[in-house]
Amino acid sequence: MTSLSCVKEKNEVTTSEDINLRLDNLSNGGWKTKKINQYIGNINYTATEVPIEYYIIKQQGLNDLSTIDSISKANSRERIIEFQFSHDEEKDLFLNEFTKKDYEETVKYAAFKISEDYSVVTSKGDTIACVGATLERNFKVAPFKRVLLFFTGIPENENLQLIYNDQLFGNGLIKFSFNQKPFKL
Repeated sequence: MTSLSCVKEKNEVTTSEDINLRLDNLSNGGWKTKKINQYIGNINYTATEVPIEYYIIKQQGLNDLSTIDSISKANSRERIIEFQFSHDEEKDLFLNEFTKKDYEETVKYAAFKISEDYSVVTSKGDTIACVGATLERNFKVAPFKRVLLFFTGIPENENLQLIYNDQLFGNGLIKFSFNQKPFKL
């Protein structure tokens, strides 16, 4: 009697064809991200958890799958969340009418201090502070502002809730629940 299996045996060697297929999947959006929107007044707040492999590939390229896997494994407790602010009429949200601050002061705050306004809560109730944030400067070309948030020490496959204490626009605590981790195809 012959049996068939879809599972590779442990001693089976991964072929270059397998590697090329996986690299192709990664480069062509082989993962899903979850976006969560919160609207307050005319401002749309969007939080997107993006798998770390996305940024590894942007930095390393697609030449070596073992390097991507190695870096991914070494950073498995890291999380990156893209956080975006946009106005429903595409106005520049860093203007004084929204922040009650000088434009330059607002940019400095968003570039250097905004990380203090973010934390995540794990399903076990642990609160983890944001360890860094990077403001993507688009010099008024795009109708939004985006900040990349960095968190560390989060167990793999952990469901998160992002907490934003909005000091920039004065809208208080805003919560974003990521019930599922983005998954890779």
